[in-house]
Amino acid sequence: MLDSKVEMEIRKAVEEDVPKLLPLMRGLAEFERYSDNFAVTEETLRIQGFRRSPPDFYCFVAQEHGDLAGFLLYYFVAFTYRAKPNIIIKELYVAEAHRGKGVGELLMKAVAKEAQQAGCGMIKWWVAKWNERGIKFYGRLGAKIDADWHEFQMSEEAILDLANSLE
Repeated sequence: MLDSKVEMEIRKAVEEDVPKLLPLMRGLAEFERYSDNFAVTEETLRIQGFRRSPPDFYCFVAQEHGDLAGFLLYYFVAFTYRAKPNIIIKELYVAEAHRGKGVGELLMKAVAKEAQQAGCGMIKWWVAKWNERGIKFYGRLGAKIDADWHEFQMSEEAILDLANSLE
């Protein structure tokens, strides 16, 4: 539950947030153990999130006294079998100093309202199997692990190999 003493504002990110958003993204990369491959820069955030129309992603931020405490980055999949869009949450991160204060729940509520307003049929995201705290958190919010589907991924090298094999 959010501490009543904490004045947390949840809002859509704006381009001016980029310098404060990037360190949080680096913090997530460290937490999720991919910081060696982290390639996001302020410029890529500016271009992909704020200068393209439509943007490649949307983002909510949690702000307390001018500092960003966390963020939730998402995008829309325009059409699914339900004939409704889905929201895909790509990243949710709360800075260590703000964990346990309800910030993550506030960010999830904001994206749920966004999904409701957009007429979405579902919100989807992925959680590392080792992230037990995150799994419990999402379960408390009513989310379920999808046991029917496996996530597949293709590395950049595999993409090139497959693309070149078709020539």
